[in-house]
Amino acid sequence: MHVLLVEDDALIASGIVSGLKLHAVTVDHVESARTARLALEASHFDLLILDLGLPDEDGMSFLKRLRATGVSIPILILTARDAIEHRVAGLQAGADDYLLKPFDLGELIARLQALQRRVAGRSTNVIRHGTLCFDPANLQVTLDGTVVDLSRRELSLLQALLQNPNRVLSTEQVKDSLYGLEENVESNAVNVHIHHLRRKLGPKIIETVRGLGYRLGEAGK
Repeated sequence: MHVLLVEDDALIASGIVSGLKLHAVTVDHVESARTARLALEASHFDLLILDLGLPDEDGMSFLKRLRATGVSIPILILTARDAIEHRVAGLQAGADDYLLKPFDLGELIARLQALQRRVAGRSTNVIRHGTLCFDPANLQVTLDGTVVDLSRRELSLLQALLQNPNRVLSTEQVKDSLYGLEENVESNAVNVHIHHLRRKLGPKIIETVRGLGYRLGEAGK
């Protein structure tokens, strides 16, 4: 899961970024509406966490502009504005969820997973693919009933593929899912993680589509 966090409070942002990374979420943090727009143009994101009190533009106005220009990414508002009219206005402006500060990190993660589940059209959190089972709540992967130990990057890669079972993901999209806007990524980094995932989950788990990218294949030996 690749998340864009738009939050101008450095302390809150640091806590969210650290917490989400522990759950194999790739996070890019920006502090203003302008830099958020640039990030959305530069990379692919699965979800957006939006604070309403931004330094250069009111978050509600920014939300409306995003929706007006066709940006369909799921958006969760994270704010201290607790009046019912604010929550109603945020949802009517195009937000998909609304969480009040202060908040519990576990609830934030659960809400993000629920949004992603809704986008994928799944009714349960657990993702099953043949004999492969992935539970994003506890980051557990099993193959034929046996737990498979995956690194954070490998979990991010597997989740990106499972969320898009019928799509070919370009190398750039895979890189975004693993590293976000991080610079100085080794040129062969994506290939290394693909190799490790194939070794652990079977050589057919990731299919290479020549000239286009990668897609989910069959799990198992």
